[in-house]
Amino acid sequence: MRITHWISSSLRAKLLALFIVLSTIPLIAVGLISYQKSYTSISSHSKASSMLQADMLGTNIDNLFKDTERLLELSNNPQVIHFLFSQSETYQEAKEILQTFTLYRDTYKYEDVLNISLINLYGKGISERRGIFQSNINPLRNPHFQTLSQNPELILRIPPPLISGYDRVDGFTYRNQGVISIMTAVKQRITHEVIGFIIVDLNDSFIKEFCDKMTIGTTGFFYLLDQQNNPIYVPPVQEAAVALVQETGLPAGELSGSGSFVLQTAGPPWFIVHTSSLSTGWKIIGMAPLQEIVAEANRIRQLIIVSVGLSIIFAITLNYLLTRRLTRPIQLLQHKMRLTASGYLEAKVKPDGNDEIADLGQSFNIMVEQIKALLEQSIRKQQQLQKAELRTLQAQINPHFLYNTLDSIVWMAEAGNNDGVIRIVKALSGFFRLSLNKGRDWVLIRSELAHAQSYLIIQQMRYRDILEFKIEVAEELQEYPILNMTLQPLIENALYHGIKNKRGKGLISISGNTDANSIMLTVADNGIGIPGERLMQLREYIEHPIQSEDPDTAQNGFGLQNVHQRLQLYFGDEYGIRLDSSEGYGTQITVRIPKNRGTLR
Repeated sequence: MRITHWISSSLRAKLLALFIVLSTIPLIAVGLISYQKSYTSISSHSKASSMLQADMLGTNIDNLFKDTERLLELSNNPQVIHFLFSQSETYQEAKEILQTFTLYRDTYKYEDVLNISLINLYGKGISERRGIFQSNINPLRNPHFQTLSQNPELILRIPPPLISGYDRVDGFTYRNQGVISIMTAVKQRITHEVIGFIIVDLNDSFIKEFCDKMTIGTTGFFYLLDQQNNPIYVPPVQEAAVALVQETGLPAGELSGSGSFVLQTAGPPWFIVHTSSLSTGWKIIGMAPLQEIVAEANRIRQLIIVSVGLSIIFAITLNYLLTRRLTRPIQLLQHKMRLTASGYLEAKVKPDGNDEIADLGQSFNIMVEQIKALLEQSIRKQQQLQKAELRTLQAQINPHFLYNTLDSIVWMAEAGNNDGVIRIVKALSGFFRLSLNKGRDWVLIRSELAHAQSYLIIQQMRYRDILEFKIEVAEELQEYPILNMTLQPLIENALYHGIKNKRGKGLISISGNTDANSIMLTVADNGIGIPGERLMQLREYIEHPIQSEDPDTAQNGFGLQNVHQRLQLYFGDEYGIRLDSSEGYGTQITVRIPKNRGTLR
């Protein structure tokens, strides 16, 4: 009874019970069958076939080295031992040794052997390519020969990266060919003392042929590393893939012996199979995108899709029949939402019941009330913006400025400075014309700079001995819009709080620059600057004016805070002004606005 009551009182419980019956049970059954098939099919087949390929590659390499190392039997040839042991030789001895080399080649068909060389401890040697030669380098300086002299029973197999010009004891250089060298010591028969070395050089192209013949997946490949994990052969077209895997980092423990694992990289995961060559100890690594290895899963995926599709059709059919009785409250809520969307904010839902639909109706009513509150808040903010603009105008066009300017005009007229009177009157006329701007909020930066210039001309004529100014803003920036009367309060701040208190003539400069999304206009002066503690107070007041209790800070920072608030109200918190200053050197105020031509209206 409790379960029945819970289901009947909760829409979520109804839907949950419905989909458990119609979807979960058949999907679990299909998933179990599919995953069982994928595990047995993909895991066993893909791993076994990939490991077989790697083992075949290792066997091929081992067989080639085993066949080639028959040439090392030359170390038991009496003629070879005599040649290395004696201090002199005859032409006939050298000829017989070279004929022995040829005999071995003809017998075993060594197509990949580039050269066979012999050298004794004193640098005397013979090779197929150079004949008899005398090395200028002490053979025992060669690290490989040092190893063989200490371990005469060893056979060294040196991969291409470890063979250099220094290692070529016969002085012969192979151009455009990778070389693998097989080396062993030649011992005196009776004393078993090392008397020289035999070197067989192989063309490493057989590695490429072996690797290219083996495939893993569709686009997978094999590559070889030596015992120190240095690359011996990597297919050129796959170097990027190998570099990606090496950057991710192959687990050192995973590469010992034979096996396979999945490596997660920054991109798609890779299936890695690895083994080692028994004769050389080289590591054979196969790589393929995991998606190719598990290609068999496509058939299982099709089975899942068909099963899930049938389940969905069955669920939709039955769900349609059972949910018709549940749709009426939702339709009513939809109707109320449409009324609200059309602007009628008095639409309310009368919840019926205690399930999720009833709770949704109550939440809808709360949302409508919040929308109404947000609208009222938006209206209040708009009113605050209008008040801020009015206060800005009042702060700029103040009686003291007008009185002082008219007083300057009278003084110039009495002094007979007609040109000065004409200039200052023109500047004053332009200043008020641009200040009013026919009641519009926006002007071009060009007009704002003209307004600032009119103000500076008036102040320059009043403070002729202490004020100079310059305006350097690129033409292309002057075509962007800006809020009216943005720069004048900043210039007034620079004049009255920076230049007037400075000894000697001061300079106010206006400049502009831009980045990808913003325009920065800077008003800078070389006045007395602002002390550090005072600067911090002004910055705090500009950001949070209500938190400042210092009347001097509020009075001096009002114009700056007014401009900053207007910019943030229009554009957002990332815009506004930035105040920087150094005491004794001057102050710089930077205005940041968005680069948007469409703002002007």
